[in-house]
Amino acid sequence: MTIGRSVRELISAWPVLHQRDGDRGALGSAARSERSRTLRPRTAEPDRVVRSVCPYCAVGCGQRVYVQEGKVTQIEGDPDSPISRGRLCPKGAASRGYVTSPLREYRVKYRRPFGTDWEELALDQAMDMIADRIIAARKDTWEDKDSEGRTLHRSMGVANLGGATLDNEENYTIKKLMTALGFPQVENQARI
Repeated sequence: MTIGRSVRELISAWPVLHQRDGDRGALGSAARSERSRTLRPRTAEPDRVVRSVCPYCAVGCGQRVYVQEGKVTQIEGDPDSPISRGRLCPKGAASRGYVTSPLREYRVKYRRPFGTDWEELALDQAMDMIADRIIAARKDTWEDKDSEGRTLHRSMGVANLGGATLDNEENYTIKKLMTALGFPQVENQARI
């Protein structure tokens, strides 16, 4: 009786048979398939490696960004970083998607009050709209003095809540801007 070729291949690929050849812990040939033998690391052939800082919080974990043909192919923790020593949190480890996601928006989107659809705006137009609204809110809600005559020089008409994707320098700049405009309500989601 002859055994069919597919059965012979199945038996030869069965890890238990490889274990009998001295690989009792199944750490060598017993665990290696043809696919795993031919796999190459995602970081094997980059054109360049750029050092960066994770964009998600103010910790400042170091990253190595692998670039091939002008595109980010992988982002990993930088083992030379004194802050993170090569480690990244789940958000930092997934930050390649932050850069390469097909859902990433590159244009300003605006939805009018009571609107149901988003429309694209030119960046200059959007910046002008934001500036006009800040100026109007500051003018309409400005308080020179409180009810007891104490000097205030503030507006409670605008508040700022920063996000965890802002780094320390961005948060510092926002705090300085808001204070200069007279808006004392400044907070950051990472601190809350």
